[in-house]
Amino acid sequence: VTPSEGARGGTGRQLEMESVLALRGLVLLRDSVEWEGRSLLKALIKKAALGGEQVHILGCEVSEEEFRAGFDSSINSRLVYYDFFRDPLNWAQTGEALPGGPLGALQAMCERTDPGPVTVALDSLSWLLLRLPCAALCQALCAMSRQHACRGGGPAAEQLCVLGLLHRELHGPGPMGALSSLAQTEVTLSGTAGQASAHILCRRPRQRPTLETLWFSVLPDLSLDLQGGPPLESQPHPDPHTPQVDPASHLTFNLHLSKREREAKDSLTLPFQFSSEKQQALLRPGPGPATSRIFYEPDVFDDLDPEDPDGDLDV
Repeated sequence: VTPSEGARGGTGRQLEMESVLALRGLVLLRDSVEWEGRSLLKALIKKAALGGEQVHILGCEVSEEEFRAGFDSSINSRLVYYDFFRDPLNWAQTGEALPGGPLGALQAMCERTDPGPVTVALDSLSWLLLRLPCAALCQALCAMSRQHACRGGGPAAEQLCVLGLLHRELHGPGPMGALSSLAQTEVTLSGTAGQASAHILCRRPRQRPTLETLWFSVLPDLSLDLQGGPPLESQPHPDPHTPQVDPASHLTFNLHLSKREREAKDSLTLPFQFSSEKQQALLRPGPGPATSRIFYEPDVFDDLDPEDPDGDLDV
């Protein structure tokens, strides 16, 4: 492959992966202890901000300073941050807290946006699920989509993107299933040999769900570096020095036939096979009249009608 062909192939793969990452609606970023998802969340926030979208962030798990770390000044100036980490219960009474707590903040995000594409980042959905009823949170997420669709004058799935970071070890199947039923996209993070991967399940209206796997890394400037596959060192390679083990060597029965057994099997005629011997026996006339007879003694419960011998058949 020439360098130009490799560059064209890499560009095509990059464009294909970028189309997969064109996320809208509710997007669940499901991370784990081994593979954290906040770096991917911040990379998607940067991508949305560079695309000219309005970006609102509900910060609950880390401080605003820690979350903004890594963004340059041009990106930070475009982010509208709602801080629920410093004083989640409004004990300081500074007057900066939004009425209604986190649910009120979700409603205020849509009221303070202008018509057009908007990205809302929830850091994290797990923090909200552990402090709010699951039903109330799901209703608030649905209300956000409807409210922004009315303000924007277009379909909610095309106007609003809600990025929700979800720590999947913290929740049972009930809350996870409820949020999954609302999500248009589910991104499950995993990886191998130090290389992260994202399994992306997309549900689009009037289309079959699609599942894509992207291998990526988040650069220090919070840009996404998308790869075409897992690292080579993580792919299995057979060891030439490892002896081959016969799986049938320790069985109590024999899976292989000897030459004599195979010949006996091939020469055997099964009862249901119509062989030439059976054909000749059927065509060859018998030596004389049939000598066999059938004797039948009617039972006491038999109802024999000579005029209708087939009456018991209901025909």
